[in-house]
Amino acid sequence: MSRIKPRRRHRAAGYAVLLLGLLVVGVAYAAITGAGGAASAATPSGPSPADIAQGRAIFANTCSSCHGMNAQGTGAGPSLVGVGAAAVDFQMSTGRMPGKDFDAEMPRKPVTFTTEQIHQVAAYIASLGGGPAIPSPAQVSTAGADLGLGQQIFITNCAQCHNFAGAGGALTYGKSAPPLTHSTPTQIYEAMLTGPEAMPVFSDTTVTPAQKRAIIAYITSVRAEPRRVQPGPGRAGDRGPGGVPRRDRRPGLRRDLDYDEEAT
Repeated sequence: MSRIKPRRRHRAAGYAVLLLGLLVVGVAYAAITGAGGAASAATPSGPSPADIAQGRAIFANTCSSCHGMNAQGTGAGPSLVGVGAAAVDFQMSTGRMPGKDFDAEMPRKPVTFTTEQIHQVAAYIASLGGGPAIPSPAQVSTAGADLGLGQQIFITNCAQCHNFAGAGGALTYGKSAPPLTHSTPTQIYEAMLTGPEAMPVFSDTTVTPAQKRAIIAYITSVRAEPRRVQPGPGRAGDRGPGGVPRRDRRPGLRRDLDYDEEAT
């Protein structure tokens, strides 16, 4: 009997360890699958098939005459396969597309479509071949952005074309760098991502997302502070009665840098 009792206790202990191991595995599996399900539920879904289908319909009616029924491009317009949703959103949200005239470049115009319709067309184009996505609000937020860094990068890489204050300027071959006075943070970010017209592409590996936010912070800060025109001696023929310069008789006159004749 003394030999049998230790064996029984040993077998019971083995079963207990086995059951405990199975219990631990089951709890761990439930935790992993539960976390995975929660993560899936928290992850925002992409555009729905209905949005893509609606975007295709809008594209077929308004864009296919130049870009082809499948966005493959024609002699009147380039292929859009692979340009990404960001490029479509920039072009349509600034009114540059749909284009009306075949100029050296497409100027900014009143927007034709709603934001929802623009995003639907962008989703359709993205479904054809990927490309840069529309940046999120967090990506274009200037909260905590390094304003000094943005100024340094903008002056080094952008001011030659867009002017130090983002007022724009003339380029060669009848083109011009547009003013940034009406560009939203999202449009500025998208322009850097996609390089519209004569602008080079600044991918996130060339100019990081943090640096892009800094540039946006600088642009928005400069255009939010228009310069006050200082009273000057005036020009010949520009004086009213008593020799007072005409423009000096309007106290508090403010002009944006875009139109300040004395800005250098």
